[in-house]
Amino acid sequence: MNKFLWPLGLAAAIFSPAPLWAQNALTLDQALELAAARSPSLSAAAREIEAADGALRQAGLRRNPELSSSVEDLRARTRTTTTLLGLPLELGDKRPARVAAAERSKDLAVADLALARAELRARVTASYFGVLLAQERRSLAADSAAIAQRAKDAIGKRVAAGKASPVEDTRARVDLANSQLEAAEAQAELQTQRFSLALLLGQTSPSFERVAGEASAAPKRPALEALLAQLDSAPSLQTARLERERRMALVAVEQSKSTPDVLVSLGAKRNNEQGLTQAVLGLSIPLPVFDRNQGAILEALRRSEKASDELEATRLRLMAELQEAASRLAMADQSLQTLQETVLPAAQQTYEAASKGLEAGKFGFLELLDAQRSLLQARSRYLNTLAGAHQAAAVIDRILGR
Repeated sequence: MNKFLWPLGLAAAIFSPAPLWAQNALTLDQALELAAARSPSLSAAAREIEAADGALRQAGLRRNPELSSSVEDLRARTRTTTTLLGLPLELGDKRPARVAAAERSKDLAVADLALARAELRARVTASYFGVLLAQERRSLAADSAAIAQRAKDAIGKRVAAGKASPVEDTRARVDLANSQLEAAEAQAELQTQRFSLALLLGQTSPSFERVAGEASAAPKRPALEALLAQLDSAPSLQTARLERERRMALVAVEQSKSTPDVLVSLGAKRNNEQGLTQAVLGLSIPLPVFDRNQGAILEALRRSEKASDELEATRLRLMAELQEAASRLAMADQSLQTLQETVLPAAQQTYEAASKGLEAGKFGFLELLDAQRSLLQARSRYLNTLAGAHQAAAVIDRILGR
């Protein structure tokens, strides 16, 4: 952990045994494993693949034969019975077109599962670091309360010795009360973040007390040019591409329906009165005079064109999101470096000097209060910037499916 995020004046607590809330720690790998095992969205996507398997199997089946029988004259002596077996012949490559469309549907279901995994991983990662940073904010709030308590005690001694005005003591009490309220709010925020992460892990209440990790470590990702080079393999783009292919396959299915099927009939006709059995051969051909499936073909073509437009729109949207996230991450990285190297050390030194000066009677409470607020604001800004960096990295990972 960055040294500027450690509680000031609590060195003894750093080397003391871990508190109860720190015993049950959850790692990021454990969180991702639990989420993948219990996620209903992943389960639903996997079942869609199973359903696509059924559709693919159905698409490859041939049409069933037809058996028909007719009787002329119900009297047994003069009865004529005709029995026919009809064999449908699919023309126009209907069956291969159906199979191709079903295969594209299965490919799309597989891509949807990959997309669901990428989105879940990004959400869990973002929530995990949300808990991690909430833990640090709680530590900062506790540190703020400790600083305010020390300032109040120092002012109390000066007031008792007649070296400071009682007004300063009142201000110190107000500042302590505000710090304690902030500590309570930070604790509540931590609980909210913990419950949000628990829900992603399939838990109704958190089974962990804290998450383990290095809060001060900023996420690193390749440069924008390298990220854009990986965009073609993004799960969302792959899903849109497969949807376009599926729509094109459906166009072929509708076009194949414009060719009518032929029904070949083979059977026998039994004439009881004459005692004859005659072979019967029939051929049935629909005449596509009015319905040539032209409306369905037009619909499929337009939906195919729509899928192509959506693919391009998805590409542009992902490119914009990737550029924005990469820019935010780069800006956050620069800000974190400045905060670590310049702002935080200067704020800490100023506070330590003001604290010692107050105890020695060289500075007043207002100087210490200003130094204290500057330090806490710098540390809070560091955490907020770090949170923004993790959020930007999570967006990048979600887009690229990492």
